[in-house]
Amino acid sequence: MSSSDVAISVSNLSKRYEIYDTPSDRLKQFVLPRLQRQAKHYFREFWALQNVSFEVKKGETVGIIGRNGSGKSTLLQIICGTLSPTSGSIRTNGRIAALLELGSGFNPEFTGRENVYLNAAVLGLGKDEIDRRFDEIAAFADIGMFIDQPVKTYSSGMYVRLAFSVIAHVDADILVVDEALSVGDAVFNQKCMRFIRAFQEHGTLLFVSHDMGAIQNLCKSALWLGHGQVQQTGTSKDVAEAYLHYTLQEVYGDKVKLSSTSAGDGPAHASELQVEDKPVLAIDYGSKLTITDNSPNATGWKTGAAEIVSLSLEKLGPGSEASFEGGEKVCVIIRAKAHGMLESPILGFVLRDRLGQDMFGENTLSSTAIRPRKVMPGQEFIGEFVFRLPMLPNGQYAVMASVADGDQYDNVQHHYMHDAFIVNVSSSKIRFGLVGIPFERVALEVCDD
Repeated sequence: MSSSDVAISVSNLSKRYEIYDTPSDRLKQFVLPRLQRQAKHYFREFWALQNVSFEVKKGETVGIIGRNGSGKSTLLQIICGTLSPTSGSIRTNGRIAALLELGSGFNPEFTGRENVYLNAAVLGLGKDEIDRRFDEIAAFADIGMFIDQPVKTYSSGMYVRLAFSVIAHVDADILVVDEALSVGDAVFNQKCMRFIRAFQEHGTLLFVSHDMGAIQNLCKSALWLGHGQVQQTGTSKDVAEAYLHYTLQEVYGDKVKLSSTSAGDGPAHASELQVEDKPVLAIDYGSKLTITDNSPNATGWKTGAAEIVSLSLEKLGPGSEASFEGGEKVCVIIRAKAHGMLESPILGFVLRDRLGQDMFGENTLSSTAIRPRKVMPGQEFIGEFVFRLPMLPNGQYAVMASVADGDQYDNVQHHYMHDAFIVNVSSSKIRFGLVGIPFERVALEVCDD
């Protein structure tokens, strides 16, 4: 890859902080080492980042995930130039605009208008350019008369509105967005996402979030930071699944051990299954779905206390079992087996689109809350879910299935299967949106004056 194709290049980046137990230790560190032959340190080292290396190509969207304290914010601040690394190097190619921690870059004593001019100037715009764009910035932020009030009087949502409005109007080549968007209201978040989608067509985006669905939706690839080090890089789907496994193990602690389940020797992994680029549409645009059993290749984890034996989707009405049209009554059947005592077993599934967004799903908690059931070691148990199959847009969908023990707030996932089976939609009634409904009448009438 030539250097002109790279937007961000990070090589062996490390950042060390000095932690002092008392103010006097800080004073000693400032004075005494200069007087000592063998300098003594009066601090403890904390490495926020250690030997982090990666590259981001121009026009690429990369997600960064990790627990709080993993080094994400430190990395972003170094990329943006507000922090200096202890060692290593970083090169960026283009103007960077960032929405980091709430209120960063704002002077709380300045008004919103003054902060717009201050931030835009820092990002490289001249006063004449800011003058020309100010009305657009103010309209995007939509905070009314508060634009001329000190930002120390702003709510967190108003902070974000104004900060995002500035970075959306500075013609950045690289956009860095941290979790700050999570405090915005739904209407403004939709406006921000529309801007981000448009920006992705020509710019480079670093997107930090704890929402794995958003990471898979927006990002082609992802980087997982843990304890200041790169734990994994790869497709956003693979990294998100590995991170989910890790975080659940952290929650469970020594209570249970999650062992990874690898893909089997089947013909293809779920990520390799493809839908034809140009499916043949039926004359009536009816939705045609076919199901591919992918359970031999499904990844995930097990604890050994229970496992899913089989998973199927069955049609409850007339017609071929080989395909589904959408709108008919169907039943998802999950069969599982207990290897240990399950006090409150739970079976469930979720259907996700190719970007990892949860389309729909259900579990048996609503049933067991009314009629609690225990499962003894060696017993099999079945979950049945009867519903009307929705009509889905063209594409490929994956069904996740799991067996757990517990309740809504405290449970252990004993067997979790990604991509247990694949749903291929080769034609659709869907014209707009993520799901479709059968309209009984669509008409245009012209009324006489």
